[in-house]
Amino acid sequence: MAALELTINGQPTSISAEADMPLLWAIRDVVGLTGTKYGCGMALCGACTVLLDGEPIRSCMTPVSAAVGKKLTTIEGLNTPVGKAVQAAWQELNVPQCGYCQSGQILAATVLLTKTPKPSSSDIDEAMSGNICRCGTYADIKRAIQKASEAAQRN
Repeated sequence: MAALELTINGQPTSISAEADMPLLWAIRDVVGLTGTKYGCGMALCGACTVLLDGEPIRSCMTPVSAAVGKKLTTIEGLNTPVGKAVQAAWQELNVPQCGYCQSGQILAATVLLTKTPKPSSSDIDEAMSGNICRCGTYADIKRAIQKASEAAQRN
């Protein structure tokens, strides 16, 4: 076991873990932040999405060592104006059904709107294509992203 220094949600965090441990398990089991979910374990579904230096990554396949020296953001630490607009739109439109995939969906949507404040329908489809929702709330997710885009433009 190695002592690894991470910055999670703006807080310096020291953990004891193997360098090749999947980041997902370090976040959930070692640090105790359970908003990031295990889905497929193969980086295909997006449930484990977190932000590493502002970019979405699949934490189930990323070794914890890849986060050393970088800024890691989980759903618990998403507090940017765009992130707050996305979360507010999700709540207002009551997007989740089971909610399992939603932390990954919200983080992916936040990255999209940060990079493309006024996304087209195809921009949304492309950016969100790697995030699977077993409940099929894709139309609601898209509406929430459009609503968050409008709200972020007003602020």
